[in-house]
Amino acid sequence: QVQLVESGGGLVQAGGSLRLSCAASGRTFSSYAMGWFRQAPGKEREFVCVISKSGASTYYTDSVKGRFTISRDNAKNTVFLQMNSLKPEDTAVYYCAARNSYTGSATGVGYDYWGQGTQVTVSS
Repeated sequence: QVQLVESGGGLVQAGGSLRLSCAASGRTFSSYAMGWFRQAPGKEREFVCVISKSGASTYYTDSVKGRFTISRDNAKNTVFLQMNSLKPEDTAVYYCAARNSYTGSATGVGYDYWGQGTQVTVSS
């Protein structure tokens, strides 16, 4: 079992930055690829990015490439999402999720554990 708790969301102006954190319980954090997803009001949940178990590999959806950076600290059981140059269309609830395998993780399916989400609001 893995419990995930996101933090770091808030209100920011367009062009600003936020850093989200996702703290995981348990001693098996490094056994999971970690992904970030988001869901805007009235829209389906969307894959944002993923990082491999070791942190050596990452993958981003096109809309955030060059602006968002995912990283992890396995010693602290935490995954981060640095978001720069934020746009109003980035407004959403952001979720972190854990998956047993990095392979296929960009499909957005097969994630076993989810956090409760943190709200990110970008004003224009």
